[in-house]
Amino acid sequence: MHSNWRCDNCGDVPPFHVAEHISAEIVGTVLRESATSAERIPLWCPWPLPSGWMVTGVGWSGDERFGVRATVLTCSGPEPLGGGPADLALIAEQPGVGLGTRFAGIPGLDPGHLLSEALADRGGHAGPHAKIKAAGHPTPLWCVKSPEDRSAYVSEAKGMWLYAVAWPASAGYLLAEHVVLHDLSEGVPSELVFGAPSPYLHGRA
Repeated sequence: MHSNWRCDNCGDVPPFHVAEHISAEIVGTVLRESATSAERIPLWCPWPLPSGWMVTGVGWSGDERFGVRATVLTCSGPEPLGGGPADLALIAEQPGVGLGTRFAGIPGLDPGHLLSEALADRGGHAGPHAKIKAAGHPTPLWCVKSPEDRSAYVSEAKGMWLYAVAWPASAGYLLAEHVVLHDLSEGVPSELVFGAPSPYLHGRA
């Protein structure tokens, strides 16, 4: 008997756990859970948070056999183009987990084929679609095909997949605003602000 979930499209995937609420204590619980894994998975958070933004949820994929294999943190705030509320999910995962593709709304367990398409079809764009910093390192992001209600960006950081998924699609412009990602496993800022749970973490995605 095993604890994997079964996806109709992808086969066995690690079970996904979502905290019902969000606070510094819950973030600490997720970090302690992740620390027991053979390979620590980053828990990415924009820091400093963009103006008006708050951390609105956290989740992870894994089981008692293999530990945590993916993490997700959501933030919510004003849409950068002034169109109302927006949400951003940041996912770190080992290959073959499928959590990032689930939030991005794209098929398969890994984004490699879509990333290859994005690199091959730049539409006259000479470089990555966005540039951020992750753990102090410049990190290019590539926009991959996703449903029209969101924008999805993919990269690699700390040897794992990094996804940034934004709702609505125009909220992806947030990633053009010199975003810096901090791995909360290296320390949780005491000034971190928390808000109401993101609907995209609780089944809307």
